[in-house]
Amino acid sequence: MQVTYWAEHAWLDPAVEDGVVIEVADGRITAVRTAVPAPPPGAVPLRGLTLPGLANAHSHAFHRALRARTQAGNGTFWTWREVMYGVADRLTPDGYFALARAVYAEMALAGITSVGEFHYLHHAPGGTRYAEPNAMGEALIAAAAEAGIRITLLDTAYLSSGFGEPPNAHQLRFCDGTAEAWAERAGGLKPAEHARIGAAVHSVRAVPADQLAIVADWAARHEAPLHVHLSEQTAENDACRAAHGRTPTRLLADHGVLGPRTTAVHATHLTDEDVALLGGSRTGTCMCPTTERDLADGIGPAVALQRAGSPLSLGSDSHAVIDLFEEARAMELDERLRTRTRGHWTAAALLRAATADGHASLGWDDAGRIGAGALADFTTIALDSVRTAGPPALLGAETAVFAATAADVRHTVVGGRHVVRDGEHRLVPDVPRTLAESIAALYG
Repeated sequence: MQVTYWAEHAWLDPAVEDGVVIEVADGRITAVRTAVPAPPPGAVPLRGLTLPGLANAHSHAFHRALRARTQAGNGTFWTWREVMYGVADRLTPDGYFALARAVYAEMALAGITSVGEFHYLHHAPGGTRYAEPNAMGEALIAAAAEAGIRITLLDTAYLSSGFGEPPNAHQLRFCDGTAEAWAERAGGLKPAEHARIGAAVHSVRAVPADQLAIVADWAARHEAPLHVHLSEQTAENDACRAAHGRTPTRLLADHGVLGPRTTAVHATHLTDEDVALLGGSRTGTCMCPTTERDLADGIGPAVALQRAGSPLSLGSDSHAVIDLFEEARAMELDERLRTRTRGHWTAAALLRAATADGHASLGWDDAGRIGAGALADFTTIALDSVRTAGPPALLGAETAVFAATAADVRHTVVGGRHVVRDGEHRLVPDVPRTLAESIAALYG
């Protein structure tokens, strides 16, 4: 398929250019031309500011069913987790497909073209395997295809409820018993044109130390991304020190988990040594500010991590909201609150975290930029909404990061296909109704 798009304005890192022609063939950008004042004959116009497609580097699709329901009253991360378990217990492969299809369609409407799905809901309640052992993971891959976005399925090892503790009744759905059994099942997952397979260590409390290397070795053999929840809560750090006499980061380093293909998610409560270990090994860090503040986790040392050499990416995690612009500005604004100083990242740097560096963390190194040879994944935001009107197009990056929201997305193109056009999803009709129905089915 060959198609030509004309972007009124486009962010070609690091600057905004006017009148950008983007030629596409077989899902990739073949040429980019600037200073073209009007759409060429036959070109599809994209009015507003066109950006590389956004990468949501950390998602738990079924958490979308918790939105607002966990906002009633107070509590902690741990009480929130009990509510989450209740939703997980109700999901079937068909129900998960329906919910994830709607959630991924919401992501497309928000300009997201790739998602990293941190997937640990593997089995039936009680831990019984489905006839197809990867029925739940395959449902997620199929859901992403129908919603028109790319997915990296980060199949997650989850073996215990804590250091030396067996999985609880809820967690039996997540558990393969051993890392070897996890690797055997995960090996049955197959990539597709829109899907790549990665691995994840749920956390150091959920994978015993003597089995961490098995997961890391599987990822290395498959040249796959490897993600891990890290130090989201101080309780995890305390328990790890009690069990192993070291921090979770040090434990991961000692068992070969860190490295350039690895991404630590959250990394909220770190020591200076932890920061040096992550940066020195080129391990990435995925910050999820809307979830971290929703769960009162804290503000992670993102500035120090990036300075140490850790590439930053962004995720919407529990989907309290799905808005990568909000995640990007929250990283900067939260740091301003913590330090009482401004300007820790430029708008361009925050957009890189939301685009190129996020895609790279998911194994899509050929996405996240508007240039010849890249995957033809891009999104366009309005510059004439009540939020974005006023600033000159030259400040489009600043407008996108510090003013725009997901509601300003007008177009999303994935592999050259126009998935969202003029704010309407072309593959999933009536996404709000689809979301409402799939969530209601879990509580019916």
